[in-house]
Amino acid sequence: MKFEHLVEINDPMNPLIDTLTREQVWHGLVLRAEDPKMFIPHLDASEIVEREAGAFRRRLTFGELVIEDQVFLTPLQEVRYEVPAQGEIAASSLRMIIEAPTSAMLLVRFCYDDGTGEHVDPANAMYDEFKKSAYEEADLDTVRILRKLASEGKLNTTLLN
Repeated sequence: MKFEHLVEINDPMNPLIDTLTREQVWHGLVLRAEDPKMFIPHLDASEIVEREAGAFRRRLTFGELVIEDQVFLTPLQEVRYEVPAQGEIAASSLRMIIEAPTSAMLLVRFCYDDGTGEHVDPANAMYDEFKKSAYEEADLDTVRILRKLASEGKLNTTLLN
């Protein structure tokens, strides 16, 4: 299943939401990759096992399930997660792309590919719709956490990226 959606960060027509800079959003997305426990409540442990310029490998532990992935950083533009096939898990990817259609507008595009292709049978199609909804909610939670961190001044420092 491939799926993508946009989450609005800045909207010049909505003065009720705090404006974030591209740098703050970038730092928040990198923080989500480097310290995912802040963003994923059911994650038991995470460890960066190898770091190189513009990328790092992680090991994530969810109870008995351990997933290894790689994160690629394109500064101020994109954080990309690549999960290789492992055990019963198909290869998958997630891209978080910062977009600025106008100088006053800022969005994050979330692009998912779970490696399973599109389902046409009703049961799997319904399951895909459930996953899409869960992805959207998780991404909205990510932005909520970014907003909270920004309001606390925690996204204004330079992170290792």
